[in-house]
Amino acid sequence: MSDDTPLFNAKQQALEKAYQTCPNCGQHLVMKNGKAGAFIGCSQYPTCSYTRALHPEHDDFEAKEIPGSQCPKCASPLAIKNGRYGMFIGCTNFPACHHIEHEHDPVNEKHVPCPKCVGGELKHRTSRYGKSFYACDQYPKCKYLVNFKPVAQSCPDCAWPILVEKSTRGVKRLVCPQKGCQYKQDIASETL
Repeated sequence: MSDDTPLFNAKQQALEKAYQTCPNCGQHLVMKNGKAGAFIGCSQYPTCSYTRALHPEHDDFEAKEIPGSQCPKCASPLAIKNGRYGMFIGCTNFPACHHIEHEHDPVNEKHVPCPKCVGGELKHRTSRYGKSFYACDQYPKCKYLVNFKPVAQSCPDCAWPILVEKSTRGVKRLVCPQKGCQYKQDIASETL
């Protein structure tokens, strides 16, 4: 048992060096998880509310303006910013303008109108967990979304304005996204 004691002490010293003590109350700092991710906080919370970023190099990031760029909504310059989900390009006129640039391939992108609000278009999005989906660009007014690639083609059975492309066991199909409709059609890969 005496052989384990020096190892435990060395581990404890390494933890103390890594997380140190709270500058406000002198207690131990611990790693915690919040809605914005992991951070370092005082072990005496809520008595002491000291926190700091787990990665301090991202904490002091300042938005960097992109020379020659222009927001398509308000004509203000665009900037590289650091947000909750990482780096992104957004308008410098925030909060008056909420424009954010999204990665997309304009050559291969087909415009599919939103079947629910008709005023918006279905755009490719990625959730914070890396899952791909297609949602109306008029969010939060319209919250329509589908999990598969939409195709601007009406369903012959229920007349819903779009179908979605699904691939099951190597077979591509157009499927109606409406729950009550069972329409399915096999397609060749060259048609889309």
